[in-house]
Amino acid sequence: MYIKASKDLIEFIKKSPSVFHAVDALKTELKSEGFEELAEGKKWNIQKGSKYFVTRNHSSIIAFKVGEYLDDYSFNIVASHCDSPSFKIKDNYKIEASKKYVQLNTEKYGGMIYSTWLDRPLSVAGRVIAKNGENFETVLVNIDKNLVLIPNVAIHMNKEINSGMKYNEQVDLLPLYGICAEGKDSFMDLVSSYAGVQKDNIISTDLFLYNRTEPTVWGENDEFMSSPKLDNLQCAYATLQGFLRGSNTKSVNVYCCFDNEEVGSGTKQGAASTFLEDVLKRINDNLGKSSEEYLCALASSFLISADNAHAVHPNHPELSDPTNRVYMNEGIVIKHNANQKYTTDAVSSALFKEFCKRADVPYQNYTNRSDVAGGSTLGNIASSKVSINMVDIGLAQLSMHSSYETAGIKDTLYLIKASEEFFNSHITEKSSGVLSVTK
Repeated sequence: MYIKASKDLIEFIKKSPSVFHAVDALKTELKSEGFEELAEGKKWNIQKGSKYFVTRNHSSIIAFKVGEYLDDYSFNIVASHCDSPSFKIKDNYKIEASKKYVQLNTEKYGGMIYSTWLDRPLSVAGRVIAKNGENFETVLVNIDKNLVLIPNVAIHMNKEINSGMKYNEQVDLLPLYGICAEGKDSFMDLVSSYAGVQKDNIISTDLFLYNRTEPTVWGENDEFMSSPKLDNLQCAYATLQGFLRGSNTKSVNVYCCFDNEEVGSGTKQGAASTFLEDVLKRINDNLGKSSEEYLCALASSFLISADNAHAVHPNHPELSDPTNRVYMNEGIVIKHNANQKYTTDAVSSALFKEFCKRADVPYQNYTNRSDVAGGSTLGNIASSKVSINMVDIGLAQLSMHSSYETAGIKDTLYLIKASEEFFNSHITEKSSGVLSVTK
């Protein structure tokens, strides 16, 4: 079962060379499960017992199932993100080097480990905006071939390269695309061909590099998996499966996958946007509930922020906290931070541990070393718009923000099972400081 869950995850990742493709793959699975697509710019007609999804910018998605008995309802929410660090191709992309080589002009998106992008096959995926009459249409494009490569400088020319290399993004990290041919500019011809639209109709693009190295399961007993984009497509995929399997007639179950977490979430489609708040309020209004009933629902609601966590590194265990250390294949990671970079507190931790216990899933506790500042993730950002009980969790992995990351073979299934248990549950605020969890 563990291997199957991880191989299914691999297939999802292979369908997701860009954030736009990831959301498209999520849409395809939701539609196959009978979810109805809604549009933000159209009126909604939400019915009890039905299921829906809506996207924003083609790069964030929220799906929800509406319970049938909602007199005293709440929201069960899981949020993850589907973007990963990469390089974005600039509008005026062509650079000629020594009048012999063609490079693509790029800029970094998010914080990545630069060296992991060098000397490996890369390609380009994303979206183009094509004009069709009076319409501007979004068209996905994936150039499904080994297209570019970022070459290292030979050690003979940089003898100090193994003593530490400081990369200049405008010099050292430009991908090599081809050989100069006078008067020829073939890149947009290639993009238009794979997009299936005329080049002259392409008005603008959002195109990114992606790693073509195949995901794999490996280890003495197949205990590890490695792949591009494990942070955070592993959580995005696992929580979707738990959402699809879970069922709860007394709550509204909500699945969120946001864009732009890697650059701070401060976009119209990020966790700091109004997207989640807008959807929850529209659900409440469509159910004929008042604004006060909406606030009552939030008091009993719960959000799981799912974003991967740092496993203890085998070569550098000293980088981890002395006692709150997490390992691959040993369960879901509950993240803690006294300064609330993670939203977990005693209440939300207790509830999540209960979901894990009921699902027969192990869990671990994580904090950063006290002398190392940690990053933030979706939870504390989303709480500025929707203030409810939240817990930050993830799955342990190595090489976070590498172009090729490593995780445990068991953990995807652990998160599927815990998410399913959460979505099977109904949370009620009985009184101040008292929460009840029932089926």
